[in-house]
Amino acid sequence: MLLAKLIEYKVLLTILAFILVLVNCDESSVKPSFGEASGTINGLKNCPRCNKGPRKNFNPRCCGRAVSDYFQNDQFEKMFSNRNSLEAHAKGFWDYHSFITASAHFQPYGFGTTYINWNFMGTKEIAAFLAHVGTKTSCGHKVATKEQLAWGLCYNKEMNSNSDYCNEHYKNAYPCASGVAYYGRGALPIYWNYNYGEAGKDLKVDLLNHPEYIEQNSTLAFQVAIWRWMKPIKEHQPSAHDVFIGYWTPTKNDTIAKRVSGFGATMNVLYGDLLCGKGDNESMNNIISHYLYYLDLMGVGREEAGPHDVLSCAKQVVFNPSYSSSP
Repeated sequence: MLLAKLIEYKVLLTILAFILVLVNCDESSVKPSFGEASGTINGLKNCPRCNKGPRKNFNPRCCGRAVSDYFQNDQFEKMFSNRNSLEAHAKGFWDYHSFITASAHFQPYGFGTTYINWNFMGTKEIAAFLAHVGTKTSCGHKVATKEQLAWGLCYNKEMNSNSDYCNEHYKNAYPCASGVAYYGRGALPIYWNYNYGEAGKDLKVDLLNHPEYIEQNSTLAFQVAIWRWMKPIKEHQPSAHDVFIGYWTPTKNDTIAKRVSGFGATMNVLYGDLLCGKGDNESMNNIISHYLYYLDLMGVGREEAGPHDVLSCAKQVVFNPSYSSSP
């Protein structure tokens, strides 16, 4: 009887300890379930782990948790519920496991894992990133359906491209391979030989000579997309990741140009004046609609998205002219 009581007591203590960890995870440290980055990616810095201790010792920017801790397969399936339909051009290509595997490569740099001043930004960031993915790979506009926001990941490459996207200005650093076209590929498509060369160098894959690898491997297709999200287009400029989580500090000139941290600025970074600085337009509002829808599916709620000037880039002066911003 005494032995049974001791065992019961130990089990109770274990349960209580586990509950305390869950309750305090946002108030102390969150030990990441990812390791240090294997190798480095040019221009990206490891995000410091969230330290234990009182708040006064807390780093304003730190990282913890893993994307798979809060983003589950059923949420992925709801977001992209029509990706394997008969109308989809990449049927059977995309899956949740490939996204989680790809995201793990960038988690040490803060992708989906960042805390800013004790606020966890990861859930919103995944919704924001996937909103761009869902929009850029959607075939919803070609399908007569009420579920326009559920047609993301319909494609894994640009269809019927008439351009090889070879820029000879970069022929020394990233010479175009014979017979190869650098049209849009991936979950957040990249274009041009220099982008394939840069991505391939960072991911240690020969994409310059074999861009087709992206449309043959869904994990790589997601990795290239996250690479585009995490990397600044130009030196001394922020990435989409930076402007979204608030790690970027706008200068006086940015304020004059009406550039503020938030979802709208991610469109500015990624698409420039193809979307931004043109007032409200259908393409921009479509991306915003995907973001709000995904926030709801992830249990955050669209009311957490912020005011319209944070969501939109309608009035923002662009970081780069259209020639510098790939579509």
